[in-house]
Amino acid sequence: MNFGFNEEQELLRDQVRRFLDTNCPLSKVREIMKEPEGFSRQLWQQMGELGWLGLVIPPDYGGVGLSWVDLTVILEETGRSLYPSPFISHSIAASTLAETATDSQQKRWLTDLASGDSIASLAILDDDGPPNADNITLVGTGNGKSFMLNGEKRLVPDAGLADLFIVAFREGTSNGKIALAVVERDQQGVSVTGTGTMDQTKRTGSVKLDNVTADETSLLHCDSDTIVRLLDKGVVAVTAEIIGAAEAALDMTTNYAKERIQFDSPIGRYQSVKHRLAEIYLDIESFKSLLYYAAWTVDESPGELSRSASLAKAYASQAFAQIGIDSVHLHGAIGYTAEYDIQLYLKRSKWARPMYGDTDYHYERVATLGEL
Repeated sequence: MNFGFNEEQELLRDQVRRFLDTNCPLSKVREIMKEPEGFSRQLWQQMGELGWLGLVIPPDYGGVGLSWVDLTVILEETGRSLYPSPFISHSIAASTLAETATDSQQKRWLTDLASGDSIASLAILDDDGPPNADNITLVGTGNGKSFMLNGEKRLVPDAGLADLFIVAFREGTSNGKIALAVVERDQQGVSVTGTGTMDQTKRTGSVKLDNVTADETSLLHCDSDTIVRLLDKGVVAVTAEIIGAAEAALDMTTNYAKERIQFDSPIGRYQSVKHRLAEIYLDIESFKSLLYYAAWTVDESPGELSRSASLAKAYASQAFAQIGIDSVHLHGAIGYTAEYDIQLYLKRSKWARPMYGDTDYHYERVATLGEL
């Protein structure tokens, strides 16, 4: 059995890397992240033209219809470049619509998502608690076919950029059945506030719902496994970006260790530096293999997705946080300055650590799934 990427996937990786190296090097990332939106619509449209925004959308609706392993290839490269965009939330939302929407709903939304004319995000959790169904508390009042939504969804990724949101709520009471509905930004009663994070390449925000109607035309199929699967895809996507970012931080630090002269010798010759760089490499290769398996299970073995995704995220969250710290330390005092790029990767590690659950949450989840 071949556990590596195939030729087409490697060609996709080369294409994405060339595109980002040419159009969005770190100097351009710094420019974009300081813009009010923190986002380049021109680059987004180009990604749509290349088919990346519709990678997991069926061909019938303008997409490419590839797998989550293929999507992982792109996510690694966007993570490596610290590319500022709503690509993660957009891809998860598009994938969820492809699995849960009716044919008419898919025709209504997926074509524009695949082309980049519309951007989608997720308004699932209601607070900064654990990333699971217990943290869905918004109540929709109605008769089972139409609901009225009143409340606020916080910590919505890329809220300020999205044109539509997949909103999770409870039917009737706080203990009611979980439902999903697509809410469009321009619907009456919807107001969106975008905010930044420590990592200026990532944005979040809140979506306030004031008597917003969710009827049969916007309700999605949702059962007990739908929310779990949706959140697990988020775990996989964030961890895939961690791989690229961690590898970039390692490359940057290794190159610096070869160039920085101390006591008439490159600091990379000292064992204390070499050992830590080797440990970083080992950590990356370890959570990389865990993530690749988790990405494979999304399409090929859904029953294994939750456990494999949690194993990958638990390891990656902790390791990447330390990689960010150590990379800055190995740069010395200049690593802490805004002029040097390595601090951008430390900030990315601070964003990635809690997204869709931190290390403690996922190790506890693995233990629960293993019935320990």
